[in-house]
Amino acid sequence: MTGISNVLLDQEHQLFRDETKRFVENEVLPEASERDPKREEMSAELVDNLREMGFFGILIDEEYDGLGLDLKAYAVIAEELSRGWLSVGSIIARGQSLAGATEEQKREYLPKMARGELLKSIAISEPDAGSDVSNMRLRAERDGDEYVLNGQKMWCTFAKGSDFILTYAVTDPDAEPSYRGISGFIVEKPAGTFDREGLSGTAIDKIGYHGWKTWEVNFDDVRVSADKLVGDEEGQGFYQIMEFFEEGRVHTAARAVGLARGALEDSLGYAEERVQFDEPISEFQAIRFKLADMATEVEAARALTLLVADAVDQGEGADAEAAMAKLFASEVAERVTSEGIQIHGGYGYTTDFDVERYWRDARLTRIFEGTSEIQKRIIADKLLSS
Repeated sequence: MTGISNVLLDQEHQLFRDETKRFVENEVLPEASERDPKREEMSAELVDNLREMGFFGILIDEEYDGLGLDLKAYAVIAEELSRGWLSVGSIIARGQSLAGATEEQKREYLPKMARGELLKSIAISEPDAGSDVSNMRLRAERDGDEYVLNGQKMWCTFAKGSDFILTYAVTDPDAEPSYRGISGFIVEKPAGTFDREGLSGTAIDKIGYHGWKTWEVNFDDVRVSADKLVGDEEGQGFYQIMEFFEEGRVHTAARAVGLARGALEDSLGYAEERVQFDEPISEFQAIRFKLADMATEVEAARALTLLVADAVDQGEGADAEAAMAKLFASEVAERVTSEGIQIHGGYGYTTDFDVERYWRDARLTRIFEGTSEIQKRIIADKLLSS
């Protein structure tokens, strides 16, 4: 099903979609169907293939060896990858940007990030600071030419696998308001380990998102050179976090659309093949109406996501609209994947069909990158301030 929302894509974006779709069919889906039910991470070979495709440098300017593409292209590619496996649609964000970095930091890190040679993880949330970023407690104290980090971070996906952890910590506990005391740091480490003095991690047991691990990370007197302070200025961390939220919300909306699409497309195929009472269940009105509702919601979520991406690309402020896209697409993803389970019946509740993976992963999209409740608050604040 192509969808009328494809009219929002020019020829170049259609080519991105077609090329990524072939990659997903040949590389991502077979591996996801094999590995995810066994809770196995994506293979190193698949990550290498993502590097070769240039997917880690989609948004990085050409002067830093990136592809220099727009947010709409990023959304198109993320949707297709997530239709195969959410984890793969997500790992590409481990390149793309280094918000608030100095020119020197950009030249040191962005080319390698664009090529997939250096991949980041991000440490923002803490046990008592999730949606409330201003309640952050991890401390970074200046000691000569270094900062010393102490505290704990939660929900750090890919922390062990990454080459550096982009870590946000409190440098001024007396700042008013408190968010002005937050700073960002590049905490380098060997990829695939926590082999750095004072750094350790514990894997978090999740119900989905199995293509890569998520970690609780502990900082115990972790020393970071002062030149790894992002932006070379304290107190800018909160603003750096906010800087990539439009991009992040569009990315999440696109990933949610991909999951919903996977459930819809798989359900269409199953409904035509599954025979009950001597006819395919696609002939039953109850099933046909479910499919009609699912398709309508997927199309609406994709159209909204692409429109918001286009607005951001045109330089328009779209913080509330990005929140709308993330809210709507994630809610659609959970409903559509749940209906996909229902159409598959008992088989949908097994790991024999991919639809259960889409359902488990879709539930996460309502939580990460800002919960649905936070998105509603953003939208309401914008409406009531106008």
